Amino acid sequence: MAGSSGRRWARAHALKHVVTVVACALVVAACADSSYLAEAMQAAERGDQKTAISLAKKEAARFDKPEQCSRTTRLNCGTLALTYGTLAGYQILDGDTAAGEGSFSRAKGALSLTDPENKASATGMVYRDVSEAFWKTGDRARAVAVFNEGRAAGADSWLYMSAAGRAAAPQPPAQPPPEQQPTDQQRTEQAPTGQPPLPKALRQPTN
Repeated sequence: MAGSSGRRWARAHALKHVVTVVACALVVAACADSSYLAEAMQAAERGDQKTAISLAKKEAARFDKPEQCSRTTRLNCGTLALTYGTLAGYQILDGDTAAGEGSFSRAKGALSLTDPENKASATGMVYRDVSEAFWKTGDRARAVAVFNEGRAAGADSWLYMSAAGRAAAPQPPAQPPPEQQPTDQQRTEQAPTGQPPLPKALRQPTN
């Protein structure tokens, strides 16, 4: 399962890498010197999910510490959430759904501690990654469920860039063309169903 589907997901993931770099600059300064996650993304792009998983785990270990993310120190909680979300995507694509769900759960734990100013963006990225991984492996019901959960959790617009987001997002109701809409005069002259027509004296004069 680490073949073509993983490579396609990795190519789509390239844009996420750029956005993540920007998000990291906003979330934490420590992201600037991160190297494991960048290497993991390169490995995933080559279709090497095993290496990508190993490197993402190393990145998570850097920040999964009380002095980095805890109830008393929330400095790198956003980074930890993003890393676990990325790791979850790699694990799901590699066929280890149980491990992916475990990493996803850890990502959600870190999100609960993320600074409110950055939480919506981090939530959008985490849920998007996990939803997209499930979609790519064919579990579209779970992909949509993750999307809906992310939407309820307050994710930003990044979530809607997922395949599940495009499939599940409600469409606005169609509007009738202007020529089909009655004019003010027609509304006045047309009586409601079951009612007699308006007396001629009450109708608006016509030219």
